[in-house]
Amino acid sequence: MDEERIEGGDTVGEEERESVYGLLQRGHALIRRHHHAQAAIVLERAARAEPGKGSILEPLGRAYHHSGQYERARATFEALLEIDPSAHWAHFALAESLRKLGRIPEARTHLRLAVALSPASELYRRALARVQPPEAPPASGDSPSSAA
Repeated sequence: MDEERIEGGDTVGEEERESVYGLLQRGHALIRRHHHAQAAIVLERAARAEPGKGSILEPLGRAYHHSGQYERARATFEALLEIDPSAHWAHFALAESLRKLGRIPEARTHLRLAVALSPASELYRRALARVQPPEAPPASGDSPSSAA
């Protein structure tokens, strides 16, 4: 029997590996139908069976984000960036989750990274513009105290 060791010393047979692929496919189908919470449940099973797989973490993070589970989305996108720190989309997705959590300075950092990694992306530039601090008005030589 073709088996593979997974985390914890357990083995996964060929049937389970195929079922992980099936879970991933089912998760993608649920996302396409906008059933994000259900997709997250299915994709969590796939992620537990094959931890650290970017091909599973990316749709899992999206499912969390679109179902309003922003803290879980944040953690998932951070895990995805540990696998591939140059993934511009993961920086963007992490930034959007951080923004929803009210963590604007951190969101701004990841949006700057997304723009730097993919400078042609208008999506990333617009998102960065939304979280930039307002510019201070230009200083003038006329202060209210010197007008007397």
